[in-house]
Amino acid sequence: MSPAKDAAARLVTRQTEAMAGVFAALGDTTRLRLVAVLCAGGAFSIAQLTTQTSVTRQAVTKHLQVLADAGVVHDLRVGRERLWQLQPGQIEEARRTLEVIGREWEQSLANLKAFLEKE
Repeated sequence: MSPAKDAAARLVTRQTEAMAGVFAALGDTTRLRLVAVLCAGGAFSIAQLTTQTSVTRQAVTKHLQVLADAGVVHDLRVGRERLWQLQPGQIEEARRTLEVIGREWEQSLANLKAFLEKE
């Protein structure tokens, strides 16, 4: 492997390792729905996040804590209420990581195609 390709592979490995927690947190349907709601903007209470859903407040709180541990959301206290907001930085970083992986995948497919066409 060339030094440039080796460096690119190490970069992809570091990026994917750093984002593994984010992807794991987003891998649950309930958490992904919560992120979609929070993407609408603003801060939401647990009560607001549980309306029109069968998920309990306690379950939503646990899911939000997983997302917070991954750096996807954060909470803030307003009086006695705890409000949750999206932290777009981690979502944006995950998107960039997927773009890098996508480019690597496309390059690998192009290399395979070129190899097979030579045969």
